[in-house]
Amino acid sequence: MDNRDEIKDFLASRRARITPQEAGLPAYGTNRRVPGLRREEVAMLAGVSVDYYTRLERGNLAGVSDSVLASLASALQLDEAERVHLRNLARAAGTSPATARRRAAPTRVRPSIQAVLDAMTGAPAAVRNDRLDLLATNRLGRALYAPTFRDPVRPANNARFTFLDPAARDFWDDWERAADDTVGILRGFAGRNPYDKALTDLVGELSTRSEEFRTRWAAHNVRLHRTGRKVVHHPVVGRLELVYDTLQLPADPGLTMLVYTADPGSPTADNLTLLASWAATLEAETTTATVATPD
Repeated sequence: MDNRDEIKDFLASRRARITPQEAGLPAYGTNRRVPGLRREEVAMLAGVSVDYYTRLERGNLAGVSDSVLASLASALQLDEAERVHLRNLARAAGTSPATARRRAAPTRVRPSIQAVLDAMTGAPAAVRNDRLDLLATNRLGRALYAPTFRDPVRPANNARFTFLDPAARDFWDDWERAADDTVGILRGFAGRNPYDKALTDLVGELSTRSEEFRTRWAAHNVRLHRTGRKVVHHPVVGRLELVYDTLQLPADPGLTMLVYTADPGSPTADNLTLLASWAATLEAETTTATVATPD
C-alpha cells in the first residue's frame, strides 16, 4: 500500500462528500465539475494556498505541521477517527518503508497476558492485533468466537470471518455495521503502517473474494473501536447482547484486549453461564480425546 495514494484518496474522498452549503460557502451555478468541494475551496477554508493544498492532496504530507493538519481537519469536517487517521497518514509519510516494516502487527502474546486472560473466568475476553487476528482468548472468549475458529487458517481473523464465512451473517445481528467497523479498523491500521505485508495480503485476499469488502475499502472510512454494544447470535446459546470495552496494552504496541460483559440479571448473563458450561464440557472432551490418543 503506497502512502501517497492513501493520502490522495482519503483527502479527495473527504472533500467530495461536503457540499458548499455544508461548508458555509455560496454555491455559484449548478454545473460543478466535481462532487463536493473544489480544491480551492478547501484551501480557502483551511487558510492555505491552493498550490500548497494541491501538493497535500497529491500525497505529500511529510513534515506538515500539526496546526496545518488541524486546519485541514476542520475544513474537511473530519470526525475524531478521521483526524487520528490524518495524523497517522502524515506520520507514516515521514517514515521509511524499512522502518515501518519493523513495526508489523504482533503475532503472539506474552505468557503473562495469557495468564491475565485465563484469570478472567466470568467474561469472554480476547487479544487481537491491528489486522484483527485473534491471537489469544480465555476459555469463554474462545467459546464466544467458536464460529471464527472453525476456519482452519491461523491465526483466526475476524475480517476473514466477517466477509468470507456465510455463517457471519447469522452470527452478527447487524452484519452491515460489523462489516463497516471491520473495514474501518483495518483502514486505520493501513494509515499507521501502509507497509505491513500481512495486511496487504489480507486486503488483497478480501478484495478479490468479497465485493462487499472491496466496496467498503474503496470508501476510505475509518472507525475507532473503543466501547459499545454488540449483539450476536451464538450457534449454541442463542442471542447475546454484550457490552464490549477495548484495552490497549502499552507494553505490547499493536495489541488490544477486548472484554465482553452482560447486564446483571439479563437473559444474556444467563446465556453466558450456559456458554461457560458448554465451553468447559468441550474442553474436557478435547482433553479426554488427547489423553486417549497420545503421540
